[in-house]
Amino acid sequence: MQVSLVMTIMGADRPGLVGQLSAVITEHGGNWLESRMAHLGGQFAGILRIEVPAEQERKLLAKLRSLEAQGLTVFSHKDIAAPPPATGTLATVEVVGHDRPGIVRQISQVLAQHRVNVEELVTNCESAPMSGEMLFRATATVRLSETCGLNQLQQALEHIAADLMVDITVKPGDAL
Repeated sequence: MQVSLVMTIMGADRPGLVGQLSAVITEHGGNWLESRMAHLGGQFAGILRIEVPAEQERKLLAKLRSLEAQGLTVFSHKDIAAPPPATGTLATVEVVGHDRPGIVRQISQVLAQHRVNVEELVTNCESAPMSGEMLFRATATVRLSETCGLNQLQQALEHIAADLMVDITVKPGDAL
């Protein structure tokens, strides 16, 4: 029997970190299914989902805990229930504007009010081409609720765009 685990990993970034993780997982008969990983502020941060034979779960988790001596923190949770089938349409929300506190909070509040689920969110700040000011960019893959259509979401986000001083675009999405 296989056990599905969802893990969060964080530690000082260094070459070979992903290789080290994958070697430990493979050593215990595990299969790396999906992940999202990034270098953020000098740190390696990631989430991943694996399957491992049930009889290897404790040994794998003990080995992963031993990596803490090397500065890597690993949290693990069993993925017990199969997720309910996804309903609703996928869409992509893109946000661009001068960086300032509160952009993500205000946009996420609108999404929550319309029962829109964030499937994936990528944000970053970069220097604007002409002015050199910090420019905030976000791209979110969202799943619309049965009660919120693409146009309705676009209108709701446009309502706050002027206050945030950002451009927001909502367009149909295919898949993650």
